[in-house]
Amino acid sequence: MKRLMLMYVLFPVFLFSQTTGKVIKISDGDTITLLLKGNQQKKLRLAEVDCPESGQAFGKNAKQFTSAQVFGKTVSFVETNTDRYGRSIAKVYYDDGKYLSKELIKAGMGWWYFSYSKDASLGKIQENAKSKKMGLWQDINAVAPWDYRKMKRDLRNNKKIEAAKTGTKAKAVA
Repeated sequence: MKRLMLMYVLFPVFLFSQTTGKVIKISDGDTITLLLKGNQQKKLRLAEVDCPESGQAFGKNAKQFTSAQVFGKTVSFVETNTDRYGRSIAKVYYDDGKYLSKELIKAGMGWWYFSYSKDASLGKIQENAKSKKMGLWQDINAVAPWDYRKMKRDLRNNKKIEAAKTGTKAKAVA
């Protein structure tokens, strides 16, 4: 019985254990690659934040911000889920407990990804950045990355439909 109780107590620790790794690549504002023990690489998608895409206004700024914060540093992370591309979604911490997603939102370099977050304090931080016109909030026509990706998908699909109607080959859309 004691063993069973111990398992129930320790199970959450195993489920949400923290790991560390050195940041060796910044793909974009919300995706980093770490070098773990044994020279194993791990790509992480940051939890609770969605940064502008590289083709969007402030996409390069978000990538530069993330790079300035964590590139070359050893960070700790807690995996929370896996996305549809197989990337691990994780909360990343650096410099004695700074939460990278929160810092991106605070600097106006990303949106609070409210659809995948229960932390309403991040929404308040976003509102503060917005009211101070920090980062991407300088742009009165700022488009959320999820809306931008949907517009790109719709445009691609429309081109395919038009091409099918006319019997021509659709040109790729970046």
